Amino acid sequence: MVAVETVTLFRPVGLEELKLIEESGWKAFPPRLPDQPIFYPVTNEGYAAQIARDWNTKVGSQRGYVTRFDVNAAYASRFERKIVGGREHEELWVPAEELDEFNRNIIGAIVVTQRFMPADDR
Repeated sequence: MVAVETVTLFRPVGLEELKLIEESGWKAFPPRLPDQPIFYPVTNEGYAAQIARDWNTKVGSQRGYVTRFDVNAAYASRFERKIVGGREHEELWVPAEELDEFNRNIIGAIVVTQRFMPADDR
């Protein structure tokens, strides 16, 4: 068996999205909502933590999680990388209609590396 070269990506998610990832057996991200044309994993854990802590804890369930996962590197290279702030704010822009194929190119499990809760729940 030939090893597939992978790239590690991160995705900040809220509790609702995390539950859907768990329902997939930790293998896939859920479909985007109609008003979400882009799926954007990020290229470093620090940026994912910043979003999970500073945004996810202020909306919805007020829970933020950082997920880490590996993707087939050749497949991931098809997508444009965007800098959306400082140079550490790098995202991979995956059109929503490509998310099923993106999920099929995840190698291994999606894992949670960090959790953020509202200040009164800590």
